[in-house]
Amino acid sequence: MGRSKLPVENAGDGDLWLFIEPYGEDYWLKPGEVFTVAPEAEGIDVWFSTVLCQEGITVWLYEDGDPTKVVLEYTVTDANGTRLDCGHQRPPTPANSGAAELG
Repeated sequence: MGRSKLPVENAGDGDLWLFIEPYGEDYWLKPGEVFTVAPEAEGIDVWFSTVLCQEGITVWLYEDGDPTKVVLEYTVTDANGTRLDCGHQRPPTPANSGAAELG
C-alpha cells in the first residue's frame, strides 16, 4: 500500500470513529469497513501518529516524522477509492443529549 498511506479497519461489532487532526474531522466506519488515510500530495514521506481508545482512533499526519510539520491536506477514502467527506456515516445525535453537533 505504500509507506505514506494508513489503512484503518473496523474489526469490531459496532461503529468506530476515525478522527483526523489537526482539523478534528470525523469519519465513521461500520463493522468490516476499511478506510485509507493519505496525504493529498503524492511523493511526500508521511509518518502517522495514532491514539486509540475504545470508541475510535485519532490520527495525525507528519511530514518526515517531524511533529512540527503537520500535514494539513489529506484524503480519507473507502475500499473502492471513493473520497469521503467529513462526517461520513456519522450517527445522529440523540435528542436531548446535550451533546454539541460535530463538524
